[in-house]
Amino acid sequence: MLPSQLNEFLHRRARAILFVLVALAVLTAVGWRAAIGPVTPALAVERADLIQSVVASGRIETPLRVDVGSQLTGTVAEVPVAQGQAVKKGQLLIALESSEQRAAVEQARAGVSQAQARLAQLDTLSLPAARQSLNQAEINLKNTRRQYERTRELQQKNFVGQAALDDARRNLDIAESQLQSTRLQVKSNEGGGADRQLARAALEQANATLAAAQARLALTRIVAAHDGVLITRNVERGDVVQPGKVLMVLSPAGPTQLVLQIDERNLAQLRLGLEALASADAFPSERFPARIAYINPGIDAQRGSVEVRLDVLSPPAYLRQDMTVSADIEVARRSKVLTVPADALREASSTPWVMKAADGRATRQPLRLGLRGTGKVEVLDGLREGDLVLPATASFAEGARIRARADGSDRTVR
Repeated sequence: MLPSQLNEFLHRRARAILFVLVALAVLTAVGWRAAIGPVTPALAVERADLIQSVVASGRIETPLRVDVGSQLTGTVAEVPVAQGQAVKKGQLLIALESSEQRAAVEQARAGVSQAQARLAQLDTLSLPAARQSLNQAEINLKNTRRQYERTRELQQKNFVGQAALDDARRNLDIAESQLQSTRLQVKSNEGGGADRQLARAALEQANATLAAAQARLALTRIVAAHDGVLITRNVERGDVVQPGKVLMVLSPAGPTQLVLQIDERNLAQLRLGLEALASADAFPSERFPARIAYINPGIDAQRGSVEVRLDVLSPPAYLRQDMTVSADIEVARRSKVLTVPADALREASSTPWVMKAADGRATRQPLRLGLRGTGKVEVLDGLREGDLVLPATASFAEGARIRARADGSDRTVR
């Protein structure tokens, strides 16, 4: 064999040996990795403060809303307020055309004046005249009686006939009747008499008519019943309004509340006085405190929810009626409890479980859980502090070889 051929042979042999060695190294590495399993991120079981909360959404409301309307049918003459404006109690909201009502008031006042004049007439004219007539009737009766007595004496002595005595007796009866009539007239005009009672009744009726006319006139001016904010205005100048139609909605000044609809499954955890943190969807970064003030005793069967109202302790200035809000209601709190990340929980059955990294393998571990917080759940039984569990998204079969690496660290557990 020539030297050149020998060299070429040796080179080919060396390359073949090198290829075999590389192949053996690759196969060894692959086999080793297959034997110890792939590196996978894991989550640590640790102790932490845990707050369990119920999260719900709802709207801003005040406990009371007042529908403003007219009690009369009429034409709107003035609307001096705008939607969203703060108003004071007694402030004019709507003015109706009132010429007819003002005329009725004037007519009623004239009726009162007439009744007062009639009553005054009894005191200054009718009663004195009746008393004067009574005095005259009494004098006339005395004279007529004396005349009758003289006529009777003369008739007994036969100086006059029976006809003269009968005339005298008839005159006496007429005088007595006139006296009785004037007495009744005086009595009727005095304090308890019928004429005075009728006059007083007429005056009272006239006053009542005036009061009714004034009340009807007052109804043409619709004013705010409370301090508050007008959240709705559905009327303009020139509109013809009728009773029963809502023209404005007034939100009275007072406590601000959050009205939430909470899933009925959380009802057992709710109670009056629980604290919450809320935020308006328009200002998500600004949170404000609230407290449960009311839990509806009934359940909304359509939605499977219960209405809960929370008092806002210090309402921010940006809150508006009917704003959409979210609230986290703190229902329980525990300190330094053993927790597992919620991302590791698998609850395909009635018993929750996690895939735990133990002795280099993925092991199914059932759990008994307690409070559920944000991102973490309390572990009552099944894990210890420092254990590593795999995220629920990790698709390892039970018993598979793994090398779990604690999330956020370089620690690898085999």
